[in-house]
Amino acid sequence: GTVCCLKLSSTMNLKTVFVLAGLSQGWSLSVTVFGGSGFCGSRVCKMLVDKGATVSSISKSGAPPKWFKDEEWTKQVEWKSADLLSSSDEALDAVVGAPDAVVSCVGAIGTDPSILLKGNGGANKAAFASAMRGGNLKRAAYVSVASEVDACKENWLPEFFKSYFEGKIVAEKAAVDSVGGDTSKVCFVKPTFIYGGDSFGINPPRVNFEYGAGVEELLFLPPFKIAADLTPGLIKVALRPPVCVDSVAGACAKAALDDSGADLPTLDGTEAINAYSEYPKSTGLTDALKWSKEKLSEFYDWAKVEVPKAIDTVQQKIEETKK
Repeated sequence: GTVCCLKLSSTMNLKTVFVLAGLSQGWSLSVTVFGGSGFCGSRVCKMLVDKGATVSSISKSGAPPKWFKDEEWTKQVEWKSADLLSSSDEALDAVVGAPDAVVSCVGAIGTDPSILLKGNGGANKAAFASAMRGGNLKRAAYVSVASEVDACKENWLPEFFKSYFEGKIVAEKAAVDSVGGDTSKVCFVKPTFIYGGDSFGINPPRVNFEYGAGVEELLFLPPFKIAADLTPGLIKVALRPPVCVDSVAGACAKAALDDSGADLPTLDGTEAINAYSEYPKSTGLTDALKWSKEKLSEFYDWAKVEVPKAIDTVQQKIEETKK
């Protein structure tokens, strides 16, 4: 951040000084996004740029993702390449530098326990440790996993999944350690299932925005909420509303830029994430029903004209065959 020296006049009070200092810091804030080329991280980068921050992205590719590569804001991000698991401390520190805040969207899924532990734990541990060594770190945000998903690890998920959750625990500890052990300076964003974008995917599992928004609105309806509260394990998780990637990214960006001095929150589940990011209420289901109604109305109007024509044509053919 930039240090501002202000000469106090008789008309200046301390409140004015703090406001000016806060504005100066906000405009010059440097934020590093680990995993910034990814599904969630790239959206964090965009939101940070839109807020006027100085943004660096660190990922293996060191390039903007294909879905954003031609957008103007990508030119305002410094895209850097680094392998968090294989780089030496010195090499990693040279890339990370001394950011004011960091956001990590780094994670891994699969069936190999070693990859799950390293990809979620080891990679994030290296990232946060490097940011801490920069000596300027004030805040950190990390995309973890909802507590209700974590609660399924004992009896509902395959044995190898335990390494995934162990990695998340390692990463959360590393995030806290990076800011001197002060949990008030760390925001944990804990989604169940994240949706968004234009396409469906299997690895990682993902549904597009239109489909996900419809499911989110549906599962926020009272009957589904009551059912989720009463059911156990993965059934409970399946009945919880998914969260849009834009809401997750918005929460991360907000936490990284929050220089109010207030404690940063732990956002456990879609409702908490949406409330903090101020993401608008999903209308995916309503929009789909409205679209269906409009299309049905269009079909009815078409049928009123075309069906009688078709009937007349058939009748004429029948009369012709009788002659």
